[in-house]
Amino acid sequence: MIKQQLLNRIADKSAVIGIVGLGYVGLPLMLRFAEVGYKVLGFDIDQSKVDALMAGQSYIEHISADSIATALSRGFEATTDFSRVPEADTLILCVPTPLNKYREPDLSFVLDTMDSLVPHLREGQLVSLESTTYPGTTDEELLPRMESRGLKVGENAFLVFSPEREDPGNPNFTTRTIPKVCGGVTPACQEIGVALYGAVIDKVVPVSSTRAAEMTKLLENIHRAVNIGLVNEMKIVADKMGIDIHEVIRAAATKPFGFVPYYPGPGLGGHCIPIDPFYLTWKAREYGVNTRFIELAGEVNSNMPDYVVSKVAAALNLRKKAINGSRVLVLGIAYKKNVDDMRESPSVFLMEKLRDLGAEVAYSDPHVPVFPKMREHHFELSSVALSAENLAGYDCVLLATDHDKFDYAQIKAHAQLVVDSRGKYLEPADHIVKA
Repeated sequence: MIKQQLLNRIADKSAVIGIVGLGYVGLPLMLRFAEVGYKVLGFDIDQSKVDALMAGQSYIEHISADSIATALSRGFEATTDFSRVPEADTLILCVPTPLNKYREPDLSFVLDTMDSLVPHLREGQLVSLESTTYPGTTDEELLPRMESRGLKVGENAFLVFSPEREDPGNPNFTTRTIPKVCGGVTPACQEIGVALYGAVIDKVVPVSSTRAAEMTKLLENIHRAVNIGLVNEMKIVADKMGIDIHEVIRAAATKPFGFVPYYPGPGLGGHCIPIDPFYLTWKAREYGVNTRFIELAGEVNSNMPDYVVSKVAAALNLRKKAINGSRVLVLGIAYKKNVDDMRESPSVFLMEKLRDLGAEVAYSDPHVPVFPKMREHHFELSSVALSAENLAGYDCVLLATDHDKFDYAQIKAHAQLVVDSRGKYLEPADHIVKA
């Protein structure tokens, strides 16, 4: 029986684990499977990533070269050759799901990847999609593609959705310790998906369908987006009233029940929170539902960079300076503290808005030494080293991402003007403006 053969291979660790997409999600997953004794075959369309991995190098800051070298010694291989797909018993898809310019789901990475896999699929394989997407993607898009190959999903091939839950830079959780949600197209698919992830992750949470699993991931991220939107709106109101919202949040967080603290910032960043809610709002239209809460939160959050820039303008204006011609140093351009991940970073939108208004923009980020090549954002800049002299040379220092590596006392002591969008400075000072 094909199902039992695959279950046996997973159980005795003879299964070859194929991971498609070796980025922030795929690479940690590869390390975990290799760590427990599976042979992992990694696929990526980026030859430079494959070359780096095969040379024992890492291109993600929080993943060490040593861990890549250890995985190689345990049989890990990376390749751009999709004709090797039949070697894998499981194929885990970890590719991006961005939005297009109309703020609609862009499934091209998922569908192009699947179309590259289909000609090479064989009986006895499990396909698992980890990329965040709208409910229905797995059974509407992936299932027909697998069956076009002549496979019978649930009988001689298997399909699940199991959303990624990576949190780069969070030392409290690892791939192993973050519970894994998994939904299968059929009960047999579900059984194999749970067995696969259960071999490497402490707790697997089965749900009744791929659609329930897809919706679970969206709820997690929409919950954050809506609450961050709420607290960003509260920040604006509190600021008008002369109240420090961060003091209020800290006080409210002492309530031991019924309150979860969320913190305002200059906008939303990362691959998930700014993007995923729009996957549901788009799909909901098919059912005649308007997702007003979600869209309102998106509107509030996407307006935050404009709010922060207005605070920069007002602060410079009080010092008889215009943004046009001012030297502005942006502190932190990763989307959140202590990582090198630039995806959807609000800092980049701040830099563009300031540049468009005529500012001379520079940045300092210990995690991003050179501004990376991005599809939609272009800066020829390198990170500025922070020193007393450097800080004093800027008309405004804008704290956008509050990395722990920054010396906040030094910044406060030497910057002419600090605009703090992260609530890092608790004590009021004449040259510190909260944004």
